[in-house]
Amino acid sequence: MIEKRQFYINGEWVDPAVPNDFEVIDPSTEEACAIISLGSKADTDAAVAAAKDALPGWMYLPAEERIAYVEKLLAIYDTRGEELAQAMSAEMGAPIDMSRTQQVGSGSYHLKNFIRAAKEVPFDKPLSDRFQNDRIIMEAVGVAALITPWNWPMNQVTLKVGAAAIAGCTMVLKPSEQSPLNAMVFAQLMHEAGFPKGVFNLVNGDGPGVGTQLSGHPDVDMVSFTGSTVTGRRFLHYSADSNLKEVVLELGGKNPCIVLDDAENLDAVAAHVVNGAFWNMGENCSAASRLIVQNGIKERLIEKVRAHAREWIVGEPLNPEVRVGALVSKTHFAKVSGYLEAAAKETILMGGTSPADGFVEPTVVEADRSSTLATEEIFGPVLTVIDVGSFEEAIAVANDSDYGLAASIFTANGKRALRGARMLRAGTVTVNSFGEGDITTPFGGYKQSGFGGRDNSIHAHDQYTQLKTIWIDLTDTSDTDIG
Repeated sequence: MIEKRQFYINGEWVDPAVPNDFEVIDPSTEEACAIISLGSKADTDAAVAAAKDALPGWMYLPAEERIAYVEKLLAIYDTRGEELAQAMSAEMGAPIDMSRTQQVGSGSYHLKNFIRAAKEVPFDKPLSDRFQNDRIIMEAVGVAALITPWNWPMNQVTLKVGAAAIAGCTMVLKPSEQSPLNAMVFAQLMHEAGFPKGVFNLVNGDGPGVGTQLSGHPDVDMVSFTGSTVTGRRFLHYSADSNLKEVVLELGGKNPCIVLDDAENLDAVAAHVVNGAFWNMGENCSAASRLIVQNGIKERLIEKVRAHAREWIVGEPLNPEVRVGALVSKTHFAKVSGYLEAAAKETILMGGTSPADGFVEPTVVEADRSSTLATEEIFGPVLTVIDVGSFEEAIAVANDSDYGLAASIFTANGKRALRGARMLRAGTVTVNSFGEGDITTPFGGYKQSGFGGRDNSIHAHDQYTQLKTIWIDLTDTSDTDIG
């Protein structure tokens, strides 16, 4: 049993002000794999105070020096990959191969590319060619509260910490209480990299506790949250009721994958669809959870989808052959199981069962476009098939959603591909592929999928900075003052 009750505050590991033990559950065994402590208001206040004290020294450090710290972090990060992978497999049920390559790999990838992108960010530039002495400054917002989810823990930690640190913000990180172990390893890496005291702080806690305390704290200048739309709405209230802190939300999705009659190589298309739907047990905000397919190729495509889905073995996460591990918690398993019950009333094309408590096999179900299966974010390995008759109908069905995070369209017609990509109301659209772009492209959503900013690319720094204009009058009036 791992016991990690301390928090990282002001450059030190400290005991909680008030002990509040919390068991971290391994979803594959439903047994505790670690004990942490949930923080109190006193812990939150101490972390915010440390970040506030460290802010002037960090934000006015030249950007190239802040980048150098992140470069040190990256070098250390790459030596601790197995420790991070084992932690994530244990606490969130991800297959070990995926933890090693994608969960851990995403962190290294983001840090590496933030370093590269940051060197192109105009943190300090002349107002114009005519006014070389006048400046536009991208200045740190201040103290940033970073609240990360359980499904892509290291991905989201590095996305937020990397951008915030380079922008000059000081931080308090609250990872999900369901997957905190990897974040605590990350705090060790920040310490080893030599970040000044107070620049980075970590307090474990739940949403009603530390999450709410950070979001309403008068000395927190902005909150960056990744999680559900239901929870995300609350942060706007917290901001309004406190100090009008800036809020950036990366929220849920019900992402369409459109396959038109003229799509080529249906086997490759099916591989993309299956990966998009079942990757990370479907516990992705960007999961391709709606397959919108034109009637003419539906049956052929479904057969190929079935064939690829059979390759996604369900089982013990530490088995390297497994591609679908356990869902993150009993509560979440119960939620997804409820959708399986709804699927039983529709046309199940494959799957639809739970081989064991905590596990759900890849499921493909044909349902009406207005059903809960087609409209609500399931966050599990469930793909809903909707048939349409035309390109126009496909676009209309895809856009008929409260969400607008990601979308895909498969077609051999270049004009139709471009037209569809422009018409789809989503922050990221891929053509003849499934993906989220890369670090060079902004990531975030339309409608109820996002608010206030974007992750990834040089645009990620926008949420952690504010613009300042400096006008300088160097007129020498000394002669007129001489009597």
